[in-house]
Amino acid sequence: MGDVLKKVPVREQDAKVRAANFEEVCYGYNAEEALEEAKRCIGCRNAQCVKGCPVAIDIPAFIGRVKEGDVEGAYQIISASSALPAVCGRVCPQESQCEGKCIRGIKGEPISIGKLERYVADWAREAGIRPEGAKEKNGKKVAVIGSGPAGLTCAGDLAKLGYDVTIFEALHEPGGVLVYGIPEFRLPKEAVVKKEIENVEALGVKIETNVIIGKSVTIDQLLTEEGFSAVFIGSGAGLPKFMGIPGENANGVFSANEYLTRSNLMKAFREDAPTPIMRSRKVAVVGGGNVAMDAARTALRLGAEVHIVYRRSEEELPARVEEVHHAKEEGIIFDLLTNPVEILVDEKGWVKGMTCIRMELGEPDSSGRRRPVAVPGSEFTLELDTVIMALGTSPNPLISSTTKGLDVNKWKCIVADEQNGQTSKEGVYAGGDAVTGAATVILAMGAGRAGARGIDEYLSGKGGN
Repeated sequence: MGDVLKKVPVREQDAKVRAANFEEVCYGYNAEEALEEAKRCIGCRNAQCVKGCPVAIDIPAFIGRVKEGDVEGAYQIISASSALPAVCGRVCPQESQCEGKCIRGIKGEPISIGKLERYVADWAREAGIRPEGAKEKNGKKVAVIGSGPAGLTCAGDLAKLGYDVTIFEALHEPGGVLVYGIPEFRLPKEAVVKKEIENVEALGVKIETNVIIGKSVTIDQLLTEEGFSAVFIGSGAGLPKFMGIPGENANGVFSANEYLTRSNLMKAFREDAPTPIMRSRKVAVVGGGNVAMDAARTALRLGAEVHIVYRRSEEELPARVEEVHHAKEEGIIFDLLTNPVEILVDEKGWVKGMTCIRMELGEPDSSGRRRPVAVPGSEFTLELDTVIMALGTSPNPLISSTTKGLDVNKWKCIVADEQNGQTSKEGVYAGGDAVTGAATVILAMGAGRAGARGIDEYLSGKGGN
């Protein structure tokens, strides 16, 4: 056995090779590596890692099964709490959640919980193992809006409780942000996402695509005309934000949402794509979150020189440490403490550059981070042909504006109880990015679980309403 203070390293594609392809960067653990890593876990009774997991997976129990060589048992423990273990093992910010609470991390490196979860989920998929569903139906119908992580989780949990669940998805493929937002090199669509969705369907969940709630049918109609007893809104936050600076309407300016959707969902990175993404020579991605890293690494793979332009320092980058590390390895240039002030446009209406100003960090703002302040006279120009704005997203107001009695806040996010997802409208529950604004996959899943609990309490009479 290796050094118990250090994680078993995970194998990855070489940075120079992967920068030119869309194949998965991380290879994950094999059986021997997973066993060695699992043996580092001391199986805490009062496990802090579980408290750090938004869906409360019994982490010591599943790792204990891996130690025993019972990978199928480990999978059933995980899938009791998580509808998307192969996804979470790849994209969850474990370093700030389960692994961030791991006791092993006090004197050494925490257990590689995410990589072990991925190993178990991948093993189960390859072995044809499915999560266990309900023994019998209870005859009650629930509608779930959106097939992203919140919707899939809520639907899966309700199906396990015996509900007849239908998911309504606006796009032509289910998966939400898992298929349109996260690139193939981080989360393979056919091998991973599609199989996880099939597992949810195997529980009895029906998925209807190309249904836009608020246009095709309203929530009020689902409740009064279509026979649904409750509705969960997990429609995400797909409306991109912009800076409002001159030149933002030029050709060659994308929202990260559009850029990634065209690449991931519509396969526009392929030469034979019906709607190809323009081949850029030099790209600036404005923002510092995971979406900014995804857009930058996609543009790099399409042959461009890519700059991340972010107004704070590296310490304040909201992206996962692993994503920043991978981006740097692949050759992405970080222009930190830099803020755009104008996008320069040529006579034909195309981007030709971007004027930026240097920033310095002042006093902390309401978020607790030091506020960036412009340095007078420090303006400079980046020559570019493409700008991608990765500044976050907000919920589309279509659902809230077509549903009577559904309260929203000033950011157009649906107001819902954090513990059970209950909204201001009876029988309607909500969670994920539609409630919080753009956040992580696992937080959306946690909200999906809360919504399922709330709906079950409401329809079974277990809780007050």
